[in-house]
Amino acid sequence: WSLADPAAFWDALFDFAGVIADRGGAVLEDGHRMPGARWFPGTRLNFAENLLRGPDAEPALVFCNERGTRRELSWRALRADVARIAAGLRDAGVGPGDCVAGFLPNLPETVVAMLATASLGATWTSCSPDFGIQGVLDRFGQVAPKVLFTAASYAYGGKRFDGLGRVAGILGQIPAIERVVVVPYLDAPTPAAVAAVPRAVALAEFVAPYAPAPLEFEPVPFD
Repeated sequence: WSLADPAAFWDALFDFAGVIADRGGAVLEDGHRMPGARWFPGTRLNFAENLLRGPDAEPALVFCNERGTRRELSWRALRADVARIAAGLRDAGVGPGDCVAGFLPNLPETVVAMLATASLGATWTSCSPDFGIQGVLDRFGQVAPKVLFTAASYAYGGKRFDGLGRVAGILGQIPAIERVVVVPYLDAPTPAAVAAVPRAVALAEFVAPYAPAPLEFEPVPFD
């Protein structure tokens, strides 16, 4: 059925999955073209809104690292954290058409920043902190992020690494980055370490002005 009548199949699956969206128009245009087919061209939705609809008290994220650290966030806590970072990004001028980058390990804060970015209708991109400067420039330089999230430190293979040493070099070659948000991981960054990075602010300071509030989601085209 999915091959014989793809429009009917994906229309049914869209409803069955309970996707939150403003449905409109056709399911599929130019379905015979590859590339060139357009799915749900009149539909608008928000990726983060669909990902953040879990029940308040149940676990949304469970994080474990190689050092044995374990953290758990409920859906309620995740939504609250996303709302605060989204408020900070909104006040930093981030909106549809903008890009936010994460130079981060796999942390809860990485997921939170991605969801906050998506809630505003902006685009998220990321790479691991063990990338060299040229690899980061190759990836982030293409999309000119407005805000960069980076970890103060991280662990890999039993060793501790500084996460801020390469950021100044990255900033010097991607002038579009207006703000750097430093995420604590193995330890909290010192004020001096944050101040040494141009346009940087610690995550706690970035979200300090904002109390948890109901999330607002910017609908964007399906594609």
